[in-house]
Amino acid sequence: MCFKIVVVGTSLGGLSALQKILGNLPPHFPAAIAIVQHRHKESDATLKALLQTYTLLPIQEVEDKDEIIPGRVYLAPPDYHLLVEPGYFALSIDQPVSYARPSIDVLFESAADTYGGRVIGLILTGANQDGKQGLKKIKARGGITIVQEPSTAESPIMPAAAMADLAVDWILQLPEISDLLVNICYSTGN
Repeated sequence: MCFKIVVVGTSLGGLSALQKILGNLPPHFPAAIAIVQHRHKESDATLKALLQTYTLLPIQEVEDKDEIIPGRVYLAPPDYHLLVEPGYFALSIDQPVSYARPSIDVLFESAADTYGGRVIGLILTGANQDGKQGLKKIKARGGITIVQEPSTAESPIMPAAAMADLAVDWILQLPEISDLLVNICYSTGN
């Protein structure tokens, strides 16, 4: 089975975690990567610029109806929910979920609804419980679930919450996550 998309959710401490993961992915990574990083609604393009210095994968903030292309990294824009539709992204200004917009749960649940078992969900460091419900839905639809080892997270609340009532597939330290993503995606014929 080919994986269509890797969805990533993070909050407090996410910049450092994302730099490490993206920096260790090959320049022709075979799946699209969509990221929700909690940030202020008036944030500028600094996050994209900082992350781009660590990877050769092209990074872009999503605009409504952007096509989902393998080998690209997509960031949820500040103050918009990012949703996965068949072949493209959609943006929404619906109410915040778990006090967050963009919401990790919204991204993960829409990815699971659209691509079922062809989704990899990854929860990294963060200080709330956003992403917990979305990761459960990815697992229920047959996707793969990965959580950063909470003891290695700058803030362990988010990964610990994701693990609280879900048997996640992998609990890993940051340096191990990129290798696993590469192994999964290349071994499944992406």
